[in-house]
Amino acid sequence: MDQVPTPLVDWLRAQDDDTLAELVALRPDLGVPPPADVTVLATRAAVRASVHRACDDLDTVTLAVLEALVVADADRESVDRAELVRLLGPDLPAAVLGAALDALRARAVLWGPDTELSVVPAARDVVPRHPGGLGRPSSGLAGSSALSELLDELEPDERRVLDVLAAGPPIGRSRGDSHSAVGRLLARGLLLRVDPDTVELPRQVGLALRGDRPLGTVAVTAPDIGARDRGTDVVDGTAAGAALGVLRQVELLIAFWSRTPPPVLRSGGLGVRELRRAAKEMDVDETTAALLIEITLAADLVGDTDGVPPEWVPTTAADVWTAGGPELRWSLLARTWLALPRLPGLVGRRDDAGRPVSALSDGTRRPLAPRDRRRVLAGLAELPPGTAPSSPAALADLLAWRAPRRGGRMRDEVAAWAIAEATVLGVVALDALSTPGRALLEDPDEIVASLRAVLPEPVEHVLLQADLTAVAPGPLVPELARELDLVAEVESAGGATVYRFTETTIRRALDAGRSAADLHELLVKRSATPVPQGLTYLVDDVARRHGRLRGGAAAAFLRSDDEVLISEVLAHPAAAACELRRIAPTVAVSPLPLAELLDGLRAAGFSPAAEGPGGAVLDLVDRGRRTSPARRAPQRSLPPEPDPTQLAALAPGCARATPSPPCAVVPPTGAPAPSTHCAVPPSATSPSGSVSSTATAWRASGCWSRSAWAAAWWRAATRRTAACCACRCTVSPPSGSWRTEHVED
Repeated sequence: MDQVPTPLVDWLRAQDDDTLAELVALRPDLGVPPPADVTVLATRAAVRASVHRACDDLDTVTLAVLEALVVADADRESVDRAELVRLLGPDLPAAVLGAALDALRARAVLWGPDTELSVVPAARDVVPRHPGGLGRPSSGLAGSSALSELLDELEPDERRVLDVLAAGPPIGRSRGDSHSAVGRLLARGLLLRVDPDTVELPRQVGLALRGDRPLGTVAVTAPDIGARDRGTDVVDGTAAGAALGVLRQVELLIAFWSRTPPPVLRSGGLGVRELRRAAKEMDVDETTAALLIEITLAADLVGDTDGVPPEWVPTTAADVWTAGGPELRWSLLARTWLALPRLPGLVGRRDDAGRPVSALSDGTRRPLAPRDRRRVLAGLAELPPGTAPSSPAALADLLAWRAPRRGGRMRDEVAAWAIAEATVLGVVALDALSTPGRALLEDPDEIVASLRAVLPEPVEHVLLQADLTAVAPGPLVPELARELDLVAEVESAGGATVYRFTETTIRRALDAGRSAADLHELLVKRSATPVPQGLTYLVDDVARRHGRLRGGAAAAFLRSDDEVLISEVLAHPAAAACELRRIAPTVAVSPLPLAELLDGLRAAGFSPAAEGPGGAVLDLVDRGRRTSPARRAPQRSLPPEPDPTQLAALAPGCARATPSPPCAVVPPTGAPAPSTHCAVPPSATSPSGSVSSTATAWRASGCWSRSAWAAAWWRAATRRTAACCACRCTVSPPSGSWRTEHVED
């Protein structure tokens, strides 16, 4: 933790409640746990990790101003605003500079009037390693008044070396001898030797060579996004088609994994071969397949089983989801994608260890992915409805200018992935945010209504074609959709779905209990065109051959060489309960399990025996089932975000709080007294006492939070130094119990 300059504490103490409330709202980590007074608040405001978080949302101009403050060493001594104007050059308007300074002040990264600007020491860790592309200051000739004369006397080869280093970075590698250009510059003090292989350009030389723009050109204005009007109706219509398509693709995935569930890799995730099979089944590329698979798992439509080996299979929630309307089903997928803490775009790449990242594995886990998706959608939402940027790269450039520190090394790729994934789902169409996508971002309660408004009205008819296909000119009513899914298969999905009739699909409908007359009635009633003769012949031909052979299910059989005994059993009232049916003079079958059938016959007074495939008697005594325990990883959730309203309410109390008077630590009788003091409450008893019994008194003292108090007691109990977070005086307790007494000023 960095030492806090006293002026920051004084400056915070002089601010009003509204300013402190804004500070805590902009930097919520400063209010957790609630600070006891301004001293604690200032201490936290200078912590390196907190300063990094506070600067993550700063735009390019504000970060350039912070970099100029570091170049001016404002973390060591206060600087004047005029020095910033000189460093940033004439291109930065005064109003823009003032707004950047206000943004830094609001976050307590900068404080003081324009004539005495200071920044926290941790600001040096926020800027690049070489702020402004400049080296360290020199105390030699480069830092003296003779610098201009030395630069005028440079040879052309020496000037070229300095110009290259002045453009940045200021570090170069050279082993030049004393007669080379680098050697002569080192001799004059215009270069500094870092090690035998490295030289550095002093800061004064770099500033002198750069002229009136010491820190280069600052991008004052945001990049032009190049907005283009796509048309709201066109965007929404395209998005509606994509939404219907993705619903069909997820249905195909659920049906495919219901028939042939893929295994779970030993390392977790889905194998490459299984991903390719799923992509082929859904008729999409592997990238889209990975996205849909990740969403279905997050939506609990699929899950891994507890079997050995485990498999990826649909869950019972998938049946409920399939039975819903398209608006409800799409709403679940879209909301799941927006909150998905994973990056499906990483599938197929290699991790830091060189291993390929597989779908559904931990390699795609990124807790900050939802925040980055929202930033992309929010950038599109700023444009008028139906308007798109010139390209996804233009939007990525705009987001990078607004928050250069957000997104990490994959910042631009994450933005491109977000737009591509949103396009697959129909949240974005033609690079513009659709009406359902805008509702997803701004008002989730309106998602269903907004999608219903852009979807075409359900139709109750199809167009039968002579090539044994049927074209649905729009989404079908649920009843007709179910019947067509039974009697035909989807050949292509989208705004207009094409169904194909085959011998297999007709047989499937007959197996489901439909008769040839039922199918003819369906085709005549639901077709807006005459039924082709070829389709009629196909239905009749399949129906004529269907059912000539019959098969049934039987879980157990009952046989006896005595036909009379079989007849006696069938005539007994227990036969009905056992659901026995005679299929031969000496054989009867039942759908009941064998053990249940034998128990029913024994209750009726018969003495049957169980036999195996070879005729040997079986022992059916139930010894119980055995299964390996499921070892599921515990679900981890992100900590809830602090409520800005509650955090802002802490500011007035923090501003009014004053450090408590010190309390003397009094040892027990005969024990040596410690030599230092600390602001501890009068009710503390001993290191072995209960934390909860004295926590209220510690908080009432205005110095310690409960967590800090507990940590101090632990350090004291283990004979380590206990430090007060407000006054920072220390206590080294002696052995034995100890108590505290309040010391009046």
